[in-house]
Amino acid sequence: MWASRVIITAERPQWAMAAARSMTGFATSVIGCKCEAGIERHLTADETPDRRPGVSVLLFATTGEGIGKRLVERIGQSVMTCPTTACFAGLAGENEVVVGGQLRYFGDGYQISKRLNGRRFWRIPVMDGEFLVDDRFAIQPAVGGGNILILGKDTQATLRAAKAATKAMREVPGIILPFPDGVVRSGSKPGSRYKSLLASTNDPYCPTLRGIAPESKVIPDVDCVLEIVLDGLDLNAVHDAMRRGLRAAAKRGIKQISAGNYGGSLGQYQIRLYDLLKDSKPANDEII
Repeated sequence: MWASRVIITAERPQWAMAAARSMTGFATSVIGCKCEAGIERHLTADETPDRRPGVSVLLFATTGEGIGKRLVERIGQSVMTCPTTACFAGLAGENEVVVGGQLRYFGDGYQISKRLNGRRFWRIPVMDGEFLVDDRFAIQPAVGGGNILILGKDTQATLRAAKAATKAMREVPGIILPFPDGVVRSGSKPGSRYKSLLASTNDPYCPTLRGIAPESKVIPDVDCVLEIVLDGLDLNAVHDAMRRGLRAAAKRGIKQISAGNYGGSLGQYQIRLYDLLKDSKPANDEII
């Protein structure tokens, strides 16, 4: 995967969050959304370029070109349209895509370019004043598709464990959980018996198919399986978040924790859950 960080600021925190929510909407999976995006964290005025409250957003795609297209679309439609916002590049690096330099044409010739501390910005006139945006956004190689599967006796028990896991995982900087509130009910596997589909239901982990699917992995007394998918700016962030999620879920009385493997066909990284826990020292009250 490739990733970029977007810093959205506004006069008030709720407007920055409104833009961030809109920008990250319909961005759960590259399978159907062309990108994966999520809110990384809230930012105080001391942490943003224009000293206003803000939100950090991470966006992931399979190619650098794809990142550029999605940034232009989503910043143009969801951030520039939101009252009082400005938008800044949140990463530094040699690999860059043009964003503000594309959006500037919306100014219809009235846009103004400014340079500050070696960075080029565009001031685009809009009806509440002007929209300030970085000319270019840095992108970097990243890791997508980290996952854990939580198997519980029923929906409520499994949801409690999943909620605890997502809360713990969000404490790690540089990661997002792109699905609704971080939890996936319709986990998928690569491919399908229907040739037109890139992915299909993860039948080995569907409880209703326990007696039907030839490779069912649903153990007895499990009637609900939920997945948590995460993307990270680097492998260490993904490792750390998965480790925290495992431990948090294990404290909630679930039956089993697993992960999607798919024969190692989804990428060059294979993160083995046992190794994650074996290579770290838990606190005295943590369960492995």
